[in-house]
Amino acid sequence: MRASIPQRSDYTFKANRNLGRHGWLRLTPAYGVKLVENILESSNTEEIILDPFSGTATTGLVAAARGHQAYSFDINPFLIWLGNAKSRNYTDDSLMDMREKVSQVLKEYKNYLNRDNWTPKIFKIDRWWSGDTLKIIAALRTTLVDRFGEPEDGYEYSLVWIAFSRLIIETSSAAFNHVSMSFQDRVIHHKFEHIEQLFLEIIEFAIASAKQNFVGRAKVLKMDSRNIISSQKLKFDKVITSPPYPNRMSYIRELRPYMYWTKFLHEAKEAGELDWLAIGGTWGIATSRLHSWTMQEEKLPDRVFSTVKNIKMSDGKNSNILSIYVLKYFHDMHLHLSSIRSVLKNKSKLFYIVGNSSFFGNSVDTAALLSDSMRMLGYSNINSSIVRKRNCNKALYEYCVSASWFSG
Repeated sequence: MRASIPQRSDYTFKANRNLGRHGWLRLTPAYGVKLVENILESSNTEEIILDPFSGTATTGLVAAARGHQAYSFDINPFLIWLGNAKSRNYTDDSLMDMREKVSQVLKEYKNYLNRDNWTPKIFKIDRWWSGDTLKIIAALRTTLVDRFGEPEDGYEYSLVWIAFSRLIIETSSAAFNHVSMSFQDRVIHHKFEHIEQLFLEIIEFAIASAKQNFVGRAKVLKMDSRNIISSQKLKFDKVITSPPYPNRMSYIRELRPYMYWTKFLHEAKEAGELDWLAIGGTWGIATSRLHSWTMQEEKLPDRVFSTVKNIKMSDGKNSNILSIYVLKYFHDMHLHLSSIRSVLKNKSKLFYIVGNSSFFGNSVDTAALLSDSMRMLGYSNINSSIVRKRNCNKALYEYCVSASWFSG
């Protein structure tokens, strides 16, 4: 039966690229706009929506466009900045001001080429950009800072910095022909004219899609989703989210060029520290620290422990450390599902888009294991359905796990 399930690229980031604000910046693990739209289709009245794993703010944007009030949580400062920038309503005057100032920047930046302009401490940066291309985008960045300030200075000109982030990835040697970001065979040198024209095209695309304001509103807050702080004033009708999958894909790895150039990341150690805080993170020290990690919650579904044992007992290289990785993932998701109950309204509904994985031939049935956690924590009406087949492996699928919460 599963053989007939389609891959549904319209349910992935690929379809998002041409959907206005959703296409401002690429993040491969981002999930599809259409999935959120389908879930919200039956919402006839204004609701308060939560996405506890904001990512690129897909849920918040869709919800706000439909007139809902949306909040999202994340621990990554770049994603918080990006999500709030994408969720803003921009005035015509502010967009015109940005366009005019960008035009001036493109007339002035060549005056900065002979300066010692700042560049990020990216490991083997020459693998990302040729020396000449790096010199051009560094001069452009310096000029943008003079006109607009640094990205972290506020949201007034964040659109310009999103466009710059898009520029640096499109002039790099990054390749997207795998599940995660990789490199092309060679580093390409880009001429002045190409970079200038590309930046203008990107900023015009962003400005055009920013003109349509939201009926509702969306906001991204800093919050560890394993320890959600309850507010009596804020309770949610629906949870619509797609948490990281237990597949060792690191969001930090995918985001690092953007984060370095916008100064939300300064060195590799910071990347590892941030990934350690993220559920499913595996970058740098996030992997080595698994050796000394201990559980905060001992009571987990039996099926979690049996899955972990199968991985540990396999003959695969690093099977022990990866079994701990899987255990920590479901441990942290259990803490999350426990914590989130404090901010749910009575009869609220939850929708989790998740993917399964496999380690050394041992299947990790994410949907079933999260359903077990929900059941243990008192959720009701728990269901799981296959959404699509994922491209990378015919045995890997994406699921929608849904449930209800009755606080009484």
